[in-house]
Amino acid sequence: MSHTSAPGPRTAPAPDRPFPVDRRSLAPDLARGVMLLFIALAHTHLFTVFIGGPENIATAADQITVAGTVMLVDLRSYPMFAALFGYGLAQIHRRRSEQGQAWPRSRNLLRRRGLWLIVFGLGHTVLLFPADILAVYGLVSLLMVGVLRLRDRTLVILAAAWLPLAAVVHALVTTDNALTGGGMPSMPDGFVNELLFRLTLFSVLVVIMFVSTLVPFLIGVLAARHRILERPHEHLRLLRATAFVGIPLAVSGGLPLALDKAGVWTDATPGDVLVTSALHQVSGYAGALGYAALIALVAVRFTGRQGPVTNALAALGQRSMTFYLAQSVAWAVLFSSYTLDVHLTSPAIGVGIAVAVWLTTLLLADLMRRKGMRGPAEVALRRLTYGPSS
Repeated sequence: MSHTSAPGPRTAPAPDRPFPVDRRSLAPDLARGVMLLFIALAHTHLFTVFIGGPENIATAADQITVAGTVMLVDLRSYPMFAALFGYGLAQIHRRRSEQGQAWPRSRNLLRRRGLWLIVFGLGHTVLLFPADILAVYGLVSLLMVGVLRLRDRTLVILAAAWLPLAAVVHALVTTDNALTGGGMPSMPDGFVNELLFRLTLFSVLVVIMFVSTLVPFLIGVLAARHRILERPHEHLRLLRATAFVGIPLAVSGGLPLALDKAGVWTDATPGDVLVTSALHQVSGYAGALGYAALIALVAVRFTGRQGPVTNALAALGQRSMTFYLAQSVAWAVLFSSYTLDVHLTSPAIGVGIAVAVWLTTLLLADLMRRKGMRGPAEVALRRLTYGPSS
């Protein structure tokens, strides 16, 4: 007589819960903390253009600052954040898969998170800053979440196929500005005028930023598959090669445009601008990955024996969304016509302001770490995504 055992109870899928903060890896947080300095430098440079006009260069210090910003910051820091965003999205997907969550449920959660990022980003745009990245990341989450299930080879092919389009779009925009004498418009006075200015400019920038985001986003997803930032000690050769090739490529690839923007190369033709702009965009991707790799190498050295500086940088990275928004509050207080109305026309002075704002956020983040306080923006996004018990 045969016996058949009764089927056991089906295991319910794990509830939606975010990853515990105390189990985070050092390298991604360290990278976000450092890159917020680069974001601050890029944004204050943007405000010198809004207020003082295109590349207003009055001194040798301004000239050096503009050249350095083009080679080391512009289109270098933003792609790194995009790669880290892709890395984080892939981490969420992997952890949920390990918990037994079905793909449709994970996809819905990631899209819900993306929708809330769009809400945060639009609010950020309306109230504070026209070159918002949160809404762009939300759009990427909604439209590109399916790439999380693609094979490594397909991700590489997609990134390689998208790379020329990103370079061409950036080059055409830059060349058109050079031909028409345009560029970023001047920021008007008045609360309503500034609000309309931000919305109008964002409607153009969001397309350019979306196109520029996809290549590093895909690379970030690929890197997360192999846990390169979570286990950097297992990828030292790759990280060293990426850092010591990517950063010099960014500097050399940005040099021609830097000479043009700094007023050293005075006879550049529209064709020259087209080529140098495309080169600047492509080399920026290499630099972004180089920065991430270099910071991961630093994390290998300091993991398990962090000092006060490393702890503060990691604390800032853990609260990167909060302090990304806090930077914009600082810009609004400093530069809006209805607040302090600081007339920032010197790129060199802008660097000093950027560093001061970043250092302030670094100190605040470390104070929050010591008091056990999470970033309010991160808490809000978690609760809206996962529910009030997260």
